[in-house]
Amino acid sequence: MGTGRGARGRRATTTALLAATVTAALAAGCTGGGGPGDDGRGSAKESRQESSSQAGPSALAVKIDNAVRARPHTGIDAADVVYAEQVEGGLSRLMAVYATRLPETVGPVRSARESDLELLRQFGRPTLAFSGAQKKLLPLIDKAPLRAETPDNAADAYFRGSGRPAPHNLYLRPERIVPEAPGKAALTTGFRYGSAPAGGTATDSRTVRYAAARFTFTWSGARDRWLVGMDGTPATTADGERMTAATVVVQYVKVRESAFQDFLGNNTPYTETVGSGKAEVLRGGRAWDVNWEREKAADGTSFTTGDGAPVNFATGQVWVVFAEAS
Repeated sequence: MGTGRGARGRRATTTALLAATVTAALAAGCTGGGGPGDDGRGSAKESRQESSSQAGPSALAVKIDNAVRARPHTGIDAADVVYAEQVEGGLSRLMAVYATRLPETVGPVRSARESDLELLRQFGRPTLAFSGAQKKLLPLIDKAPLRAETPDNAADAYFRGSGRPAPHNLYLRPERIVPEAPGKAALTTGFRYGSAPAGGTATDSRTVRYAAARFTFTWSGARDRWLVGMDGTPATTADGERMTAATVVVQYVKVRESAFQDFLGNNTPYTETVGSGKAEVLRGGRAWDVNWEREKAADGTSFTTGDGAPVNFATGQVWVVFAEAS
């Protein structure tokens, strides 16, 4: 999945053929009834229209390696939102979204997935930094309303770090592709911040498991934050600080097979983030069972209580962990 993203000029003559191939594969290879009608890919025409109409700076999203050898991470503590998703073989990968501030360095950076296009559509035309993608996926990325930045077209923004092997050592200097933080207005997620809803259940810890990965969030009253753990180990930044979250959302979604596979033949899961379902919101040492809804890919996601009241998040970093609905 980590093949380089070729220069647009070299692909110009093959894009139509590749797009046709992907379209046929999508029709034949997906299971579970297929995905939503508006899955974030858009069309070339829609992409051009949205690109020209997008006002103001956009959010920066960075695909982050989450293999054991990729840890500790750099720059994730500066993100406004961190998404955790399941990838091939039951492993996990992160997407960090930046709007209010930019770290000096982020990484390790890894490859994009098909479901990223649906997830990112809510941010208008964001900048997506990633190491590359499967060749069949590249035409879909080109069509999507986003600005793709990879080592192939922004070489001076990336570097290889020392001390760990490739591919777990690719890092991004965000200021070289996004000159300044775009600000809160770029966070068009639909999230609301404010006082906690009434009720909730006192909760010390919550674990989300994938087949070959798990996330644990443990409440720290002293820090007024959830301490992040990954695969049974406390998660820290590269400078030794514990990773924390002000709010954790465990969002139950449909996870189906996509039309893509890795080089070992493992199918790439497609995480559907458009639709509706159940979720848990953790803040302040308490948990709430809530509902989530995102009608269209261009919409943010709303979270409400059983009586329809909006659910506020605590001010600070939000982690959204996508868990498979039963």
